[in-house]
Amino acid sequence: MQTIFIQVKCDLGKAYVVADEAIEVEGVSEVYSTSGHYDLMMKCYLQDDDDIGHFVNESIQTLPGVRDTFTIITFKAFG
Repeated sequence: MQTIFIQVKCDLGKAYVVADEAIEVEGVSEVYSTSGHYDLMMKCYLQDDDDIGHFVNESIQTLPGVRDTFTIITFKAFG
């Protein structure tokens, strides 16, 4: 299982709409609103053989209201 985090910039006024849509995407575990350069952070679990690039491009970046993404790939969970 791969764990990734995706930070998302949304169109103005669309963060809640994007969050509601994103939580329904298979592989998206949690969606948080955040302060700073990005509006949302998504925690995603993908199968080991899933292509991260395809997942982000096809499942997240195509959601209505998504302006930009920044993907963080993780290696090991502690604790």
